[in-house]
Amino acid sequence: MTRRIDILGAGLSGLSAATILSREGYDVHVYEIRADSGARFDGDFQGIENWTSDTDFFDEMREWGFDPEEFKATPFNIIDLIHPDDVITQPSTDKPAFRVVERGTDSHCIDQGFKRMAQAAGATIHYETRKALEECDIIAAGPKESSAIAFGEIFHTDHPNHVSFQLNDKLAPGAYSYLIIIDGIGLICTCLWRQQKKSSRYLNETIAWYEEHYELNRRPIKRVGGKGDFSLPDRYIHEGRYYVGEAGGLQDFMWGFGMRYAITSGVLAAHSIMERCDYEKEIRGRLVPLVRASAINRFLMNRVSNRGFKMVATHWVRDEKRHGDGLHFMKWVYQPGIFRRALWPVVKFAMLRRKQLKDGRMVSRMPFRKSLSRDVWEPSARAIEIGEEWKSIQRGGGQTSFAENEA
Repeated sequence: MTRRIDILGAGLSGLSAATILSREGYDVHVYEIRADSGARFDGDFQGIENWTSDTDFFDEMREWGFDPEEFKATPFNIIDLIHPDDVITQPSTDKPAFRVVERGTDSHCIDQGFKRMAQAAGATIHYETRKALEECDIIAAGPKESSAIAFGEIFHTDHPNHVSFQLNDKLAPGAYSYLIIIDGIGLICTCLWRQQKKSSRYLNETIAWYEEHYELNRRPIKRVGGKGDFSLPDRYIHEGRYYVGEAGGLQDFMWGFGMRYAITSGVLAAHSIMERCDYEKEIRGRLVPLVRASAINRFLMNRVSNRGFKMVATHWVRDEKRHGDGLHFMKWVYQPGIFRRALWPVVKFAMLRRKQLKDGRMVSRMPFRKSLSRDVWEPSARAIEIGEEWKSIQRGGGQTSFAENEA
């Protein structure tokens, strides 16, 4: 008799598990509360990183039986690194440092690519359907609370393909902002790791900064956003259920690059069900050290302002000169070495809070930090204009997928 597997969540982790299990003859059913895979993101650009392993992630995906040609991915081996004092340097490497993909419901989006692969393998996906967590074998649902948020604007532009990454504690409290341009469509986004009132003012000021420094000829389309909930559970299998991706706390606390962890955890859960590996052991061996390293990095970043961000950017530049590879610094940042292992007990005590979730799991969770006095400042004249322009666009039908009060 064919074994039935029920999966809660039709994101990347749930769909990757569904694909592998369906190919092995399991009767797989995936339940998703939204109308389609990727609907939560609404056209957001995100990056799949290549620095937490020496193996190119697309090669790893092919080994698992996934086809990266099912979705559009644009590789980058060079970025603009924007220092807090507006100095711009360009770390580079000789292979893809990361690939930019679009999240959403259009056919070229990575979510739709994984949906097609799951359906082709034989999985049944039930959209706009609720399913009790207790009735599922794999939990791949999205975040319930906020540890950090991101606000962005998608726009038409004449600028060529480009990625900029900015460390600036004013524009992105405790975090970073970025500019991504792919084939005439741009995204400017600011990430907030400290809770703020009127969060949209940070996006308006960030847009003003990028307009001043890049020739964008920006024509706004819509505004998007999302939240991340960062926690480390005591166990990754709870009452017989496998927790993958965000549901399992398998996220990057530092930069938010979570897609690689999501897909990998979905694969490992499927392999464990097929008795090819021990999920708990594999997650703790392959992903937990990376998550902990990112949490330690986040702890350190939380304690610096623009002066500290400038030190990070300067060290990155020096590291590239020393090693001849801009990717070397990012690989070093995620290495769980002796120093980071020694810091872990301090980080766990000072930054994370113990909490019991509704499903009974115990986690060490990073709460949304409170704002600081330096987060209070007067917006520039151009930022105010951008805010008023967006209000006018909204009155004409411009959409916002993530409201300030959702944070």
